[in-house]
Amino acid sequence: MDLTWWQIVLGVIVGLFLLMVIVIIHELGHAWAAIRSGVKVEEFGLGFPPRAKILGKYKGTLITLNWLLPLGGFCQMKGETDDAKEKGSYGAASFWSKTKILFAGVVANLIAAMVIFTILAWVGLPKIFPNQFAIASDNRGQHGTVEIVGVVDDSPAAAAGLQKGDLLLGVADTEIEFSTQVSNLTKNNAGQRTKIEYERDGQRQIVVALLNQNSSKDGYLGIQTSQKDYATIRATWSAPLVGIVNTFQFIGATFAGLGEMLANLFGGLWGLVTGGGAAAQEQIGKAGESVAGPISILGVIFPQAMMAGPTTLLWIMGVISLTLTVMNILPIPGLDGGRWYLTAGFKLFKKKLTKEKEGLINGIGMLFLYGLIVLVVISDIWKLF
Repeated sequence: MDLTWWQIVLGVIVGLFLLMVIVIIHELGHAWAAIRSGVKVEEFGLGFPPRAKILGKYKGTLITLNWLLPLGGFCQMKGETDDAKEKGSYGAASFWSKTKILFAGVVANLIAAMVIFTILAWVGLPKIFPNQFAIASDNRGQHGTVEIVGVVDDSPAAAAGLQKGDLLLGVADTEIEFSTQVSNLTKNNAGQRTKIEYERDGQRQIVVALLNQNSSKDGYLGIQTSQKDYATIRATWSAPLVGIVNTFQFIGATFAGLGEMLANLFGGLWGLVTGGGAAAQEQIGKAGESVAGPISILGVIFPQAMMAGPTTLLWIMGVISLTLTVMNILPIPGLDGGRWYLTAGFKLFKKKLTKEKEGLINGIGMLFLYGLIVLVVISDIWKLF
């Protein structure tokens, strides 16, 4: 989709606003849990300093508006280091209270995602993988349509009579809703005579193709496909259940994608060290392709989502909220999960976590994160050219 400059600028503004909302929801979770646990929240800021205006006070918490508004917000608690002992400080709270405070942001983002996906389940939740949960009797969503956009000469597809413009309906008695299904199904049926169901001029037809089987093109059919219409789930009474179950399915998919990305990244780096050459570079390239950084999110994804409509924007917002949920569960120093694992580890081994140690460990973790961000930004720029 080619966008004009004003569409890109508007998309960036909308994207920054939605990201700010997601981060503020996260910080509200921390603030709520802290106040409930008897920890004083000294300031809740919309945006980051320098401060622009004091908006008021709520239960002793200063609420401020700050100039760096697009960056989200923050929750500043009294005595945020683990060894602080003043009454009402975070450090003086019990381990269980610290656990609730640290993971309250995760829970807030998780609930926000559930609400977003429940709303989408009513109006049309994008279906992104075949086993995505829905109740068949209450699903009035759109079926995904895959179009054949190219047929290779002298291929099994050409021999079977498939043509450009045909709609691919099924392969090997498996219904096709996603173009990504095709290669897996053909590989699984390599060397076999396989039933191909398609639609041409409104007529459903079935042919049989003998899929090639060799080392380089296992299960080769000889077609290029494109997603013509995207599948959706649209429920009524079951929408809350669909929204909640899909939230956890997406979390599972996020962990799987993260694991694959890390495997490609570190596998590729190890390959470079051991002389893997082109194969190692390809692995690293796959890792880069699976990551979208700030330039891609704000400059590409949000503008395109804005032009696609509010449903797509809401979907992206839900996905980013889930991503924050997952990232803050992981033991990454400097993030919520990392801080909890650090506190739990020192408590388990009965060691004192001093302010200096905590600052050093979290500082190293944040440097690592900033390094990753720089690499992702470079990858984003590289993709543009």
